[in-house]
Amino acid sequence: MTGIHWSEMVFAGATFLVLTAYHIYWVHQLHYSPFQTYQGLTRHLRHMWVESVMKERRDILSVQTLRNSIMACSFLASTAMLIGLGLLSFIFKPEHITEIPFDPTQIFSHMRALFLAKILLLIMHFFFAFFSFTLAIRYFNQMNFMINVPVDCDPMLTPEFVSKTLDLGMTHYTLGMRAYYLAAVVTLWLFGPQWMFLGSLVLVVILYRLDHCCHLDYSAAVCDLKNRGEFQK
Repeated sequence: MTGIHWSEMVFAGATFLVLTAYHIYWVHQLHYSPFQTYQGLTRHLRHMWVESVMKERRDILSVQTLRNSIMACSFLASTAMLIGLGLLSFIFKPEHITEIPFDPTQIFSHMRALFLAKILLLIMHFFFAFFSFTLAIRYFNQMNFMINVPVDCDPMLTPEFVSKTLDLGMTHYTLGMRAYYLAAVVTLWLFGPQWMFLGSLVLVVILYRLDHCCHLDYSAAVCDLKNRGEFQK
């Protein structure tokens, strides 16, 4: 058994820094320039959608829209669990069970144990995706009830409160998709640390295109939540 190669440590650390730096930049933009990101823009539009559904009593539209989201989450959660269990069955084969690195010090001393540690990390990504999508389903189910309650029935059940519940569900949906994306980078790690680092660079470019949109100004929109009184015009 040979020791771990230096490239495993260097490229793994570089990959972690690249992905962490990008997501810190992304979260910073979500807070300070939300309309330059699709996440912030869609959150704003979801708030307007919730208000229009609750005020105009568009019950069928809300149920159909949330049903589509729940079906997508169910498919992605089931797929993540199947992949995770498949990888777990691979690890617990009789020829691999004695090589599982239960001792953390062995992960950095044996190449074979390092390979199994990579598989375990990949399993963690898919299990995280599974729990994220199931939590998204939980919030979408809650939305099915709250959004159909008349606005004047409960002063606590405002469009803002319902929108925050929807935002929680969409946040977990986004986290689940991120786990899928990062699992692709971990999969490349199985073929070598250089492939993982190159995959992280490609992923950052793809995520930037997916996360960012043109510079739009929605501050004067007619349906903006800040101008709720103009919505009826």
